[in-house]
Amino acid sequence: MPVRRLISSTKSEIKRMKKEELQNSIRASEGRVILAQHYVGIEGLLNDVTNAELAQAFGADMVFFNGYSMDESCPLPGLIVEEYVIDGYIKKQYRIPEMKKLLNIPVGVYLECGTGDDKTTSTAADVQLVRPDRIASIENLRKVIEEGADFVVLGGNPGTGTSFETIIEATKHAKEILGDEILIFAGKWEDGVEEKVLGDPLANRPSKDVIKDLIDAGADVICLPMPGSRTGITVNMIHELVNYTHKYKHGTLAMSFLDGSIEGADTQTIRECVLMSKQTGADIHAIGDAGYSGVAVPENIYQMCITTKGRRLTYKRMAGSSR
Repeated sequence: MPVRRLISSTKSEIKRMKKEELQNSIRASEGRVILAQHYVGIEGLLNDVTNAELAQAFGADMVFFNGYSMDESCPLPGLIVEEYVIDGYIKKQYRIPEMKKLLNIPVGVYLECGTGDDKTTSTAADVQLVRPDRIASIENLRKVIEEGADFVVLGGNPGTGTSFETIIEATKHAKEILGDEILIFAGKWEDGVEEKVLGDPLANRPSKDVIKDLIDAGADVICLPMPGSRTGITVNMIHELVNYTHKYKHGTLAMSFLDGSIEGADTQTIRECVLMSKQTGADIHAIGDAGYSGVAVPENIYQMCITTKGRRLTYKRMAGSSR
């Protein structure tokens, strides 16, 4: 099926996209796709509106869930909303299938590749993220298919003790299970204390070697830190790695990720970071969840969109119906 660029596609078009079509649609957008992260382990910013819906309303083209449990019995406060039924209002917890009905954009899930979990530096100090229902295990990857996610993100939250080798192994497992059904994002843009992030010159392994291993393992999108949001990371460092990613295997995409709590900075900082991110040549510009209550400051998502794709395409995503 011929596909339009993702930044112009409607829900009905996105719904029909298979993995390769989604990948081509992102590539056709020429570095203007915005991805927002939603941490579902805490209540959202607004009552009875999920952060994912909020992110789309402010212009995001894709969204993925952090802290999402593949165990259906596990509570996910960020996806619990109030619904009206015949006898009145009830509280209901949504999962990926229900969220895909609500949202007009691709939906993904973040699975951990860490080997430990330092609670003093994790996303939420009282929540263990590296646990059986949250890791990139064969069982959980199969559930990702069952729930209908459009993509899976493999990495490690701050303090989870993630290594390059752990992510590479998880990517191999993901490719074996997901095959050509679901896009695989993999890389290291945070949790850089024990082992440095991709692009950091102090890393024990050259970043290009890691990227090569990730692509050979099956990664469709390489995740990199965004200049301006990650200490010591410059435009030239990431630009070189994006070029290598694009050249090593045709069709492989690169994502530049804004995190480190800069999601909660002022809009001018966001604008400067995204302008640097565009200079790297990245296909996707992502923004983390450390703003308010498990999502970036909404105005910062909007600023990211305006800076990257202008008002016309941002407004189209904000106002787009479920056509």
